[in-house]
Amino acid sequence: MDLDKFNYPRYLSTLPLFSSMREDELKHLATGCHLRRMERGKLIFRAGEPCNEFHVTVLGQVKLFAISPAGVEKVIELCGPGHSFAEAVMFMGAPYVVSAQTLTDSLILTVDKEMVVSEIRQNPDFSLRMLAGLSRRLHGLIKDVEGYALHSGVQRVIGYLLGDRMNESEAASEAITVSLPVSKASIASRLSLTPEYFSRVLNELETAGLIHVDKRDIHITDTARLANYQPR
Repeated sequence: MDLDKFNYPRYLSTLPLFSSMREDELKHLATGCHLRRMERGKLIFRAGEPCNEFHVTVLGQVKLFAISPAGVEKVIELCGPGHSFAEAVMFMGAPYVVSAQTLTDSLILTVDKEMVVSEIRQNPDFSLRMLAGLSRRLHGLIKDVEGYALHSGVQRVIGYLLGDRMNESEAASEAITVSLPVSKASIASRLSLTPEYFSRVLNELETAGLIHVDKRDIHITDTARLANYQPR
């Protein structure tokens, strides 16, 4: 991809946050954007650094993570293409509370705070969409806490593999393939599991005939059966 030819307004219009903005508004917002190519393993920002912008993963995968006092890493969120992050912290005027690192070669779009604030002052509809986006993020974090507190490790893995299908009680049975976008260790950390336990759960589901693991491809033979699986 030639970054000099990247169409910022067109890309911004594909994001839920900006999809209803007029062309002139998108062009104005685009003046506060820039792109970075980042190799795998590069830090986008560190916890404690000033936050004067938010970011969008255009291509690749990014992890948001924290380090415990004991030096243990906890993955907070995995951000794939089209996923924005750090909006809430930007508005708080506080430093980053987590760090962000690329898990693959990535293309990162950064949006300047001052340009976003300028649009909020001029466009009430944009303010409402920004609030809606932050509310969805908060709702997702609440669901995460509920999952860690109420669901077993097996249920968390099944929920991750099935995604939205997990909430479709009358969904038709189907065979699908889920390709893990990042390493099993990163996904395990995201689910608050050890890599060893995550692998044991996959082995258990494979032994039960519910999935077939082929490196990072997880072939699910019957989504309904997997959703209703009860470990022994």
